[in-house]
Amino acid sequence: MYDYDFIIIGSGSAGLTCAFTVKGFNKTVLLVEKNKSGGECTWSGCIPSKALINLAKEINIAKKYSDFHIDTSEIMEKVRKVREKIYQRENPDVLKDADIDYIRGSAKFIDKHTLNINDNEYSSKNIIIATGSSPLVPPIEGLDEVAYLTNETFFELEKLPQSLTILGGGAIGIELAQALNRLGVKVTVIEMMASILAKEDPEFVEELSKTLEEEGVRLLTKTKAVRVEEKDGMSIVHTEKYGVFSNIVSESLLVAVGRKANTEDLGLDSVGIIYSNKGIEVNKYLQTAQHNVFAVGDAVGPYQFSHMANYQGILAVQNALFPIKRGVDYSNVAWCTFTEPELAHAGLTEEEAKEKYEHLKIYTLTEKDLDRATLKYGDIFRIKVICDDSKENHVVGAHILAERAGDLISDVQILKTHNMPLHNLSNVIYPYPTYAEVFNKLGKKAYVNKVLSNPFINMINNIKKKDTKE
Repeated sequence: MYDYDFIIIGSGSAGLTCAFTVKGFNKTVLLVEKNKSGGECTWSGCIPSKALINLAKEINIAKKYSDFHIDTSEIMEKVRKVREKIYQRENPDVLKDADIDYIRGSAKFIDKHTLNINDNEYSSKNIIIATGSSPLVPPIEGLDEVAYLTNETFFELEKLPQSLTILGGGAIGIELAQALNRLGVKVTVIEMMASILAKEDPEFVEELSKTLEEEGVRLLTKTKAVRVEEKDGMSIVHTEKYGVFSNIVSESLLVAVGRKANTEDLGLDSVGIIYSNKGIEVNKYLQTAQHNVFAVGDAVGPYQFSHMANYQGILAVQNALFPIKRGVDYSNVAWCTFTEPELAHAGLTEEEAKEKYEHLKIYTLTEKDLDRATLKYGDIFRIKVICDDSKENHVVGAHILAERAGDLISDVQILKTHNMPLHNLSNVIYPYPTYAEVFNKLGKKAYVNKVLSNPFINMINNIKKKDTKE
């Protein structure tokens, strides 16, 4: 007889979703967490970073009209208060009220059904690994000998430094770079790749990069950090670009070059579960090599987002409970980088789509085409929707650079998820003036394209052209 129907290791976005889903099916569950419940998202990821971004946005607007002193210790305190507010929705008392057993401690596999937790043994019919990820620290000479920040330590700062060098031009690095620059920090971003946000549409990244640099963020792309040292209380990053060496000096250093799955000290080898720094190996049903053991969230990937953790968590619980299992479907993944303007992404980039599809139709609009965008001075609005033209304008990718782009991309997600063509939006009545009205405009473009591509319409048009010439 098992102690529980489910034991879940980790109480971040994935683990909490699993636990509440299990209780929704009226099964017993034990949630194990070695730190505080809520995980990376609550304490050092989505929640504090977006709180900081919002405060920086308010200050950036105010600075256009008045000069004033920014108390960054007050800013950081406000950010931590937001974390605590969110934590009240997922703390041990909330879990207890939901009839979820909770243990603070570390878990290690004894066998595929049994875990050692704080020197006690607990057994379960099903086990779900939701241990999340941690900052990846690159093997740069001297880095292990200096003080540096990661997203896990950054939000514990009492006040912000006067200057900061960020290693990594991904979403974490770029979001913080803009926010901190707006709060008065002199920010330099070092990125090895040809551009920041390498997974995004190059045209949109170029526009966003221009905005960041105009605000004062220093972006050093195609630049490699080769050595790090400390001198007179300052961080010095030695860089190389095209054989030219330079030094970047700042008060603090933030490492944001990527993430690695948390797989250490779980005893995975002892039960034959395969894993690497990229994550735990699972099949399409999110099962490990031991089919009663599932893995979800950042510990698995391939997309390390809270909304993906939620999706995988629900699916894993259902697959554990029901004989008919559903495989994961990553064809409709979307995400957003919360800069200003926001950069949202769904499906394929234009380059990826051209490699996969023979016939494409690409629809674009800018702020010049949208009244809402002209109402705000300096507003940036770019949208690109990529359709498979051989399948009646079915969307295969979309990219939006705009205010609230993360919300706007949801319309595209509905189309993609339900396999609906873009022209279906042509008869949707959107409120005016809104950013969302852009989808009606794009839908009309797609509808006209559909009509003109109809063989019967083409025949009539050709006849009319012939008659006109005669």
